[in-house]
Parts: sequence; C-alpha cells; structure tokens
Amino acid sequence: MAQAQQAHAVSNHIPTATDPAAFAHWPEGLYDAMKADEYSGVVGSRLVSETDKVRVWHLRLAPGKRCAFHRHVNPYFWSAHRAGKARGFFSSGEIRDVEHYEGETKHFYYSAGEYMLHAVENIGDTELLFTTVEFLDGPNTPLEVPDSVRLQSPGADAA
Repeated sequence: MAQAQQAHAVSNHIPTATDPAAFAHWPEGLYDAMKADEYSGVVGSRLVSETDKVRVWHLRLAPGKRCAFHRHVNPYFWSAHRAGKARGFFSSGEIRDVEHYEGETKHFYYSAGEYMLHAVENIGDTELLFTTVEFLDGPNTPLEVPDSVRLQSPGADAA
C-alpha cells in the first residue's frame, strides 16, 4: 500500500525571469498573457468556498484549454480528481509537462515575499479536474479575487 504524501515546509518559490529572452521558446502571446495577469489571485475556475482562513477552488480544464496565469503567495495544496496530462508555464521561463493520476496531491509553501506565477494547459485528451485549497493565514497578504469567480447559489440573483 502506498503511503500518503507528507507536507514539508520547504519553499516552492519560483523567481520571475527579468529577461524576455527567457520566454522566447513559449507560444506567441503567452509572455504578454503572463505579464497581464502576473498579480492575479484567481487560482482556479471557480471559488467554491471561502472563510477567513481558507479558499477552496475547483479548476476544470478541457483538452486543449489553458487557465490564465495566476500567482500563489501562501501555502496551498491541490488534488487531482482525474488522470491526465498537463503543461505548466512558469515565470522563470520553464515549461514542465506532467502526467497526473487520480488522487495525486501536492503541497506548496511560500515564505514572506515569495510566490509562484504560472499557468496550466491541458495537453491530454481527458478533462482535468483539480481541487485547490489555499491557506490565507500564511506569511503573505492574500491576493484579491473578483466576485465573478465566486460560486453563486442557484437563484441567488432572484432575491
């Protein structure tokens, strides 16, 4: 039987490359998309729950789709609900392809002033579905998120 992963408080900070040449191998327009969203706190498709301590997100990516760039500033973890293939674009200029498996869970930690800025593209033939839990009481001020990404109860506008 496989052991569950343990969370370790090791920083996952990825610096942002300052030379645009570090992104020359990226698809056209992707560097500009990163710059446009470099302070976005929208780390999923839908914010489904929020308290003063945590935010719970769902991220759904159909085959061939990419989420917008976003910045992680506080500890979080994600869990994959389905197997699939993804390509990550990171602010360092790195591109990383990974195969996810159902139940895979990864933990991330950032010290004061640290972050990870990235986007994820579905390069497989199955929909990717993740749940991400952000801990808002970390060492950095949580980023703002617009109301448009918050889950609305059916009929909430009818009141």
